[in-house]
Amino acid sequence: MPEPRRVLGLLLAVNLLNYTDRYVLSALLPAIQRDLALSDAQAGGLASAFMAVYMLAALPIGYIADRWGRPLWISAGVGLWSLATAASGLAGGFRSLFLTRAAVGIGESCYGAVSPAFVAEHYPPQKRGRIMAYFSMAIPVGSALGYVLGGAMGQAWGWRRAFFALGLPGLALLPACLSLREPGPARAAAPRQTPALGTYLGLLRIPSFSCVTLAGAAMTFTLGGFAVWMPTFFQRRWGLGLGDAGALFGGLTVGAGILGSLAGGWLADWALRWTSRSYFLVSALGFIVGLPLTAAALTAPGLHLAAAGIFLGEFFLFLNMGPINAVIVSVTDARSRSMAFAANILVIHALGDAVSPTLIGLASDRWGLTAALLAGSLALLPAAGFCLLGMRHYDADAAKAGEAHA
Repeated sequence: MPEPRRVLGLLLAVNLLNYTDRYVLSALLPAIQRDLALSDAQAGGLASAFMAVYMLAALPIGYIADRWGRPLWISAGVGLWSLATAASGLAGGFRSLFLTRAAVGIGESCYGAVSPAFVAEHYPPQKRGRIMAYFSMAIPVGSALGYVLGGAMGQAWGWRRAFFALGLPGLALLPACLSLREPGPARAAAPRQTPALGTYLGLLRIPSFSCVTLAGAAMTFTLGGFAVWMPTFFQRRWGLGLGDAGALFGGLTVGAGILGSLAGGWLADWALRWTSRSYFLVSALGFIVGLPLTAAALTAPGLHLAAAGIFLGEFFLFLNMGPINAVIVSVTDARSRSMAFAANILVIHALGDAVSPTLIGLASDRWGLTAALLAGSLALLPAAGFCLLGMRHYDADAAKAGEAHA
């Protein structure tokens, strides 16, 4: 098998486990709340603990990986988050579960700051919308597997054994990750000697990078809150059981995520023949169309209409998965791309799903879950606005980075 395809296949599989282990907590949350007597605010805080550590660890990891090599960090991340997922099943209360989920965040940060650019550099710029769409399919598919497998295992075996079982597959892929090597040509130049702070500040001065990062933060605020609370929404609003709620939302997410991610990547690459700024344009259109569909789903009078609205809304919201990552690769220097994704991780999660699950939980305790989710969906408006603003700067930034599309 050609090396680019082997790398894409392996890291896509690892990325699936990445998001499965991340979102299994959401499916198991009702059972965990019942057994450990957690409030909605505490339950949301578990997701926020993961995100806080995930985003803060990304900065030093991105800096070191760009200078010392990325395959080692990919492998270390897979091993750490897999062990921490299994250890979550041993938690005896809020504090111990908080710590294990934070450890999952460190492991996934090692992977998340490094792997997107590592995959993208194996392919030419004109194919990166599609390649990043394939890679980013792991977000909806892995999340859905977390809901479906977590709900099914939690119902059949209990939430503790579900954590044990889902910690094992990542360890099986660890030897293959250890065999990865740097792609070579894209990183042939010697690493820059710029201090870490100077490099990170320089990234934030790239206008299109700042725009795509702020758009991602706004999107992540909404989708991160939905990822944690939608299974609970289906249980409370429509009376579904633990397994059924996870299976329904997981099924909707995997279907909409696969179709939306692939459609967005192919559409953005196809539209390059007319506009070099298609990555931003496709993402903005997805946010604009997805917002009213999501709001309609939350207020629908019946379960079937709610499910249809969630599917359609997620389809359009997932159009940006490939294009947004392709923008980051295109407008940043090859020698600092891990740092670029690390900075992106910090900002999108600090302003996004590090806070939204807890804020939605607090709002739910006071006004109800439906109203809290509706308020959270309004962040999609600035997401669209930042994408439209980023279109103005993309061509100049990509040309400066040496990644202009032919």
